[in-house]
Amino acid sequence: MSSVRSKICGITRTEDALAAVEAGADALGFVFYAKSPRAVTFEQARRIIKALPPFVTTVGLFVNASRCELGEILDAVPLDLLQFHGDETAADCEGWHRPYIKALRVKAGDDIAAACEAFPGASGILLDAYVEGVPGGTGEAFDWSLIPQGLSKPIILAGGLTPDNVAEAIARVRPYAVDVSGGVEASKGIKDHAKIRAFIKAVHTMM
Repeated sequence: MSSVRSKICGITRTEDALAAVEAGADALGFVFYAKSPRAVTFEQARRIIKALPPFVTTVGLFVNASRCELGEILDAVPLDLLQFHGDETAADCEGWHRPYIKALRVKAGDDIAAACEAFPGASGILLDAYVEGVPGGTGEAFDWSLIPQGLSKPIILAGGLTPDNVAEAIARVRPYAVDVSGGVEASKGIKDHAKIRAFIKAVHTMM
């Protein structure tokens, strides 16, 4: 029996967060990267998180944030988990008194196993599609056959997932969790609640 977790990323509105939780999402992602169309401010994230019920994991997504910037955000926003989507080293990801996951943008020829080993303190590794110059949220899938078996960390699968393909993705990859943003949106940063429900339902059919 599978127990694949689900994360809805790029949350910018309280109503979208609550719809995701009601649908059964395990985690919500908040993007602290100014260049993203899904970026949130301290105040937005704090307001949304304050409205959440217990037992929902709040995840902050960062891209090459300075230690000063990251420290300010963590002082202001009660995040449970950190997600690093840039060129951060293991040392950059550690020392924040929070568990973290490291995102890798996958392309042919990558040594994913070695990349996992390079982040021994990570709680998991998120695998996303590689698109030149774009750190994430591309809405594009990658070749799942590039993922080797027996990796040392729990795998969170991202990149181009939708209500229509997530069941197939889970069947093929057997990830610990799946992460979706654009695949459940009406427009960038605005979630489609029906798509969220369909996505989570598809995940749960694999359990």
